[in-house]
Amino acid sequence: YKRGKTWRLDIVIHGKRHQLTLGKNISRSVAAELAQIERAKILRGEAGIGRKPRDITFDKAAADFLKASEANTRPNTIRGYRQHLDALAETFGQRKLSEISPFLIEKHKARRISEAPVAFNRELGTLKTLINWSIDKDKFEGANPCRKVKKVKESSGRERFLEPEEEERLLAACSEPLRTILMSGIYAGLRIPSEALWLKREDVDLRRGFLVVQGAFAKNGKTEVLPLNPKLREALAGLMATSKSEYVFTKQDGQPYRTITNIFKTARRRAGLGEDVTPHAMRHTFASRLGEKGTDIRTIQELGRWADIRMVQRYANVTERRKREAIEKLSEIPLPDSLQQIRQNP
Repeated sequence: YKRGKTWRLDIVIHGKRHQLTLGKNISRSVAAELAQIERAKILRGEAGIGRKPRDITFDKAAADFLKASEANTRPNTIRGYRQHLDALAETFGQRKLSEISPFLIEKHKARRISEAPVAFNRELGTLKTLINWSIDKDKFEGANPCRKVKKVKESSGRERFLEPEEEERLLAACSEPLRTILMSGIYAGLRIPSEALWLKREDVDLRRGFLVVQGAFAKNGKTEVLPLNPKLREALAGLMATSKSEYVFTKQDGQPYRTITNIFKTARRRAGLGEDVTPHAMRHTFASRLGEKGTDIRTIQELGRWADIRMVQRYANVTERRKREAIEKLSEIPLPDSLQQIRQNP
């Protein structure tokens, strides 16, 4: 309605009357458009009156998200979500999702870069998934702040693998079952956190010499049968003979390992190896050695269970680089005196 030269909006929300000024010296049509805009803002809760937008705390959203995801998500993915959400909870915890801004995510990013830079990218992806899920399920109304945060640039440098001498030092620094856990990566190409630690006795056939990676724990979701290397076979036999647990790798109390982070760091330090050597380097070692022995790239792909052949090509590149380095080292060997004289006096 118009009062003097000023157009106003008169609206009732939940039984309460609200009056807003739209503008002065404007036409009826402009006033109508402004009224429509203000009504929309009120209904969205953006005008400070009317219905408040739906909101939920991070912790509650995370709990609901994990519970809903368990029914149709692979165990490996759920474990990843839990790990990421636990790290995110240290920053966001009881905050409402509406309070999580790009600025706060950048603060979390700054902290995580000093601790685990690559992990931040996984956490950002999980946070984005969580907020989108909350929006889809009408638990939260608002924009996803993750869209405005850039990932940490990941190194595309050479893959870290163990030289034979480094392997010997590392395994010598390990007690059981860590030694055999790492051997499962070096000699079978198992992904240690998601595959090796979940091996059960029924998955290992020592008599026929193979092990089974169950699809529920495999990255590609497929159940695969892998041949056992003699060294790994012997190590598994010794380990399984002293345990009655259904799991292959267990702690002293009989419970299975769910992480080897701390005991691996201790062994790595004892072996005098750098922080670039991670449990996943065992799998890199497996693939690079197959390449060094002349194994064709398709066989490496099948044994390592990579979905994309391009992931395997990097190990072929490592092999070629090592060959070049070996040839180049020949020039470091000094020529005999007789040949040196020939070169000087052709």
